[in-house]
Amino acid sequence: MLTGIFDSHAHYDDARFNEDRDELLLSMKENGIDNIMNIGADLPTSEKALKLAEKYDFIYCSVGVHPEAANRTPDNFIYNIREMAKNKKVKAIGEIGLDYHYEGYSAEKQQEIFTKQLILAEELNLPVIIHNRDAHADTMHILKQHNVKGVVHCFSGSAEMAKELVKMGFYIGFTGVITFKNARRAVEAVEAIPLDRLLVETDCPYMAPEPNRGKRCDSTMLTYIITKMAEIKNISPKEMTKISSENTHKIFNI
Repeated sequence: MLTGIFDSHAHYDDARFNEDRDELLLSMKENGIDNIMNIGADLPTSEKALKLAEKYDFIYCSVGVHPEAANRTPDNFIYNIREMAKNKKVKAIGEIGLDYHYEGYSAEKQQEIFTKQLILAEELNLPVIIHNRDAHADTMHILKQHNVKGVVHCFSGSAEMAKELVKMGFYIGFTGVITFKNARRAVEAVEAIPLDRLLVETDCPYMAPEPNRGKRCDSTMLTYIITKMAEIKNISPKEMTKISSENTHKIFNI
């Protein structure tokens, strides 16, 4: 069994964990999961993420507003995020970024919310957790205007984009998508990224890896992701676990 695993991106505040959340989290250590970063996606989920981090010593969190929440975010949201970020268990601003996949979300509003949070991260000297979906060019353009480091999670870009992000100081996170048969771009990106910039994540309850695709994901499924990434990098799963955990501790200053 793999041990010392760090899930760099999870959403245990999600309602899909309401029936067994505590039982599941209490089983993590015996399943080799040492640490979890629980990620905020708007003000309410950021507050829930912080409460989970305060309850469990092995959980840390981020606070931020996801692009899909941009249209429903109050004008004073930066004040709320700044106040939450004073807690020592808050290790990043996120997840923040751009998502042009669905119609009905204002790109202009998303960019405004994204930029304000990047400025806050600069002010607080905290890393950022970037969500980027179908918005590669604008995401890169905005990031280059700010002096931030962090993680581009659930990476969906090209190997060339990954290389550019690494040069900018970013780490790259991969989910269960890497195990899918049609994951050619993700595999090529893993091949291109140095080992010292790779993170493993579930994005649970989403993105369950094969052979659990379509089911509710949780951190115990990381072994499938680690094994696949280790295969791509031609190292052992144990070494992949050690490297990715060290990387996660480093970027989040844990």
